[in-house]
Amino acid sequence: MRIAVVHDYFTQLGGAEKVAEEIMRMMPQATLHSTVALADCMPTSLAHVPIKTSWMQHLPRLKDYYRLYFLLYPLAVRSLNLSQYDLVISSSSGYVKGVRTSRDALHICYCHTPMRWVWGFDRYSEREAFSAAHRLMLRGMIRGLRDWDIGASRQPDHFIANSRAVAARIARAYGRHAEVIHPPIDISRFGISNEQGDYYLVLSRLISYKRIDLAIAACNLLGRKLLIIGDGPDRARLSALAGPTVTFLGRLPDREVQYHAARCLALIFPGEEDFGMAPLEIAAAGRPTIAFRAGGAMETIVEDETGVFFDRQEPEYVASAIEHFERLRWSERLLRNHARGFSVEVFQTRMHAFLSRIGAHLDESTPFALGFGEKTA
Repeated sequence: MRIAVVHDYFTQLGGAEKVAEEIMRMMPQATLHSTVALADCMPTSLAHVPIKTSWMQHLPRLKDYYRLYFLLYPLAVRSLNLSQYDLVISSSSGYVKGVRTSRDALHICYCHTPMRWVWGFDRYSEREAFSAAHRLMLRGMIRGLRDWDIGASRQPDHFIANSRAVAARIARAYGRHAEVIHPPIDISRFGISNEQGDYYLVLSRLISYKRIDLAIAACNLLGRKLLIIGDGPDRARLSALAGPTVTFLGRLPDREVQYHAARCLALIFPGEEDFGMAPLEIAAAGRPTIAFRAGGAMETIVEDETGVFFDRQEPEYVASAIEHFERLRWSERLLRNHARGFSVEVFQTRMHAFLSRIGAHLDESTPFALGFGEKTA
């Protein structure tokens, strides 16, 4: 049984990369493919796994310009040769769902979201503060990319969505049904601490659509301490907004992330996410989340039990939610038990059941090796 796992691009370390990492753990015999892979953006367990990339890997200053090359990715995906594989699992929020496979292969796309910049261009361009001229120039390109994306959506035999919100987007954009299997949360990374800090926490890449500015503004208003773990292109803008109670820690080793997660008052999660792993990772550490009532957070947070919501992305609403949070009592045991419902083991079990239902069967003698219809030796 020849298996390929193909991920859009390893140009950042986020939730999609964690899903690709877990799929590779489930299927260690699989070959890993991607359009491009930056060495410092590979998940730890994949750092030494051979990876087959496209010709885009050799483009100049790839680390700086990979976003600007967006019109080249469809060509790069077409150049990936997966014709020798019996099973292809694509991990995609962009392009690789359109990868070409052999006619007899089974192609399953784990879709993190349809392309944000294609299906929500106006909103995306506002978040990125594009000029009117830039927006006008891009609009024609996006129209062609949307047509390509619709065609690419016909390539997979089956879709898996990371949340009900994303499954609904897949139905609207592509007219395809998607099974919902939530991403895996490694709850063993986090423990509960007897110590309690006096700070709120943001755990995120610093990108404009994450709306970290709202967390900063709310903590400025209330004079609350805020630690921000993560880095990204929005760092300079956010630093300019920060008051004296806001501290940027940058990217930290996992042990330090665990330390701060277990001791924070709560995570502030102000963006609209497709799923969002951070609230569940924080719950595994026994801490709640203050989140915008939209997207994946609606599926991962139980109101007033594992977190609180605010209804508008405005600083005053975030501040009000913080004050509401501070009036409530929280159960560390309940929070951790909630996170267990999204564990790696649950992800593996649901993937196993889905693969079996569509005709791919896990080999019992080699847990996570795949075969079709009959057991392999």
